[in-house]
Amino acid sequence: MDIGGLETVVANSAYVSARGSVDGAAAASMRDKKMRARLKLPHIRDCEHMKATVDTTFDSMCVKQPIGKRLFQHFLESDVTHKNAGELWRDMEDYTVCQEKDRVQKAQKIVNKYYESASKNFCSFLEEKAVTRVKEDFKNVRGDLFKESEQQLLKHLEKMATEGFKNSMYFLRYVQFKWLESQPSDEEWFMDFRVLGKGGFGEVYACQAKATGKMYANKKLEKKRLKKRKGYEGAIVEKRILAKVHSRFIVTLAYAFQTKTDLCLVMTIMNGGDLRFHMYNVDEKNPGFNEKRACFYTAQIICGLEHLHQHRIIYRDLKPENVLLDDAGHVRLSDLGLAVELPPGKDKTTGYAGTPGFMAPELLQKKEYDYTVDYFTLGVTLYEMIAAKGPFRVRGEKVENEEVSRRILNDPVAYTPNFTKECKDICEGLMEKDPAKRLGFKNNDCTDLKNQPFFKDINWGRLEAGMLPPPFVPDPKMVYAKDIDDVGAFSTIKGVVLDNKDTEFYNDFASGNVPIPWQEEMVETGVFGELNIWGEGGKLPNDLDPNFVEAKGGGCVLL
Repeated sequence: MDIGGLETVVANSAYVSARGSVDGAAAASMRDKKMRARLKLPHIRDCEHMKATVDTTFDSMCVKQPIGKRLFQHFLESDVTHKNAGELWRDMEDYTVCQEKDRVQKAQKIVNKYYESASKNFCSFLEEKAVTRVKEDFKNVRGDLFKESEQQLLKHLEKMATEGFKNSMYFLRYVQFKWLESQPSDEEWFMDFRVLGKGGFGEVYACQAKATGKMYANKKLEKKRLKKRKGYEGAIVEKRILAKVHSRFIVTLAYAFQTKTDLCLVMTIMNGGDLRFHMYNVDEKNPGFNEKRACFYTAQIICGLEHLHQHRIIYRDLKPENVLLDDAGHVRLSDLGLAVELPPGKDKTTGYAGTPGFMAPELLQKKEYDYTVDYFTLGVTLYEMIAAKGPFRVRGEKVENEEVSRRILNDPVAYTPNFTKECKDICEGLMEKDPAKRLGFKNNDCTDLKNQPFFKDINWGRLEAGMLPPPFVPDPKMVYAKDIDDVGAFSTIKGVVLDNKDTEFYNDFASGNVPIPWQEEMVETGVFGELNIWGEGGKLPNDLDPNFVEAKGGGCVLL
């Protein structure tokens, strides 16, 4: 074995060993004890000033932020006035992710407990129309049975419980965690493992957060290379979009910091390789996927696209190599470098962007376009998963891009016997040449698309919660990345001088911890549970007691 091969084996071995930390219990054993000790909640006196500055909008603090939501739900449980509403909220969430066979029974229990006026737990804030609808419809096993009720519940809690929460010890604990979240992160907090790949401006490494043991991917953008190739605008757009989206179906940004030579984006690590690799390289004699597997991946991709579009972002580069698998076999969209965010008041954009063979007709014709272009690329991607070739170009075919564009604009798609009627119908609906008739994102969601017969076996509630078992699980001992020597090295950048303007850009870029992924990391790895300690019998813990002072000898005194 040559030295390069040995280097790859050693790097892979260390990486696979560290990767054992994908669940919270294993992650705890991989922590750096000194760094973990630095994750410590301050005394409330040291962060009380943040009570006036933290984001206290209801939707953000009590619904979207994982730690904020947990603490708000603890408050609801502790308060007699809001206990029923809190329990109804949890029961609704349980219903959404339960198996179809259990839904009628669960719905019946919820109706009996909260929707009947004679029940002691009756929730009178629910409007009569919503109550009637649920009572009439609960036997139909609908995943969105409680959607209207949940909206009314959250509206009620926003109006009636937010102030109580802000005056409680649970809010003070939220402020402590927001202080901890705001502390700066840099390279000291991460350990790099092997290089996974190479982009236009630098390399991507597997890395581990030392304090929690969680694995990430560290995308390093070399400062001088970025400046020389005029990459600042693209880098800041990608970073802004990555920080804005939070979905289990999109690669998420958790940290942004800088070193002396690089700008670093620390993101979700996807250890299972990309869809293209699995379609063509895993079983070369039988390329492509069966319909069940293709259906699962397509459903998860739809959830990712729906989230992007609800945030007014057009992806523009959906293709099999940009869909990555995690350790469990779930997929996420990656590489948002070509994505564009629609400004307020504007519903369409222009600009030639994407990959030949995947671009929608309206984009090729240089017309204005909206989210519908992403559903055309979804149709092309689904077709390729089943046929193991593109609908407008055979794999390996030497053909000019102009001819591929002509086929997209003019030619009907031919289907092999591998396509069932349901699969062919959805491909036709997605690859419809007229964007107005194309399946996709309507009325701010993808309900019509999700209701297509092709997805009849998908429980969307369980899928969206990450609870549907994937049809394929990557081998945990495999490294789905090129050998280190094959990744290739960058040449040295010469003649680039960094000035104050560059430094200003780097400081703006290095914005630190991203709230939702940081909080998810604290919860998943058990750190939240270790820090969220309360006094006995509902008493204030020492770190929230304004009169508590730690004595120098290790004891304590009360002022």
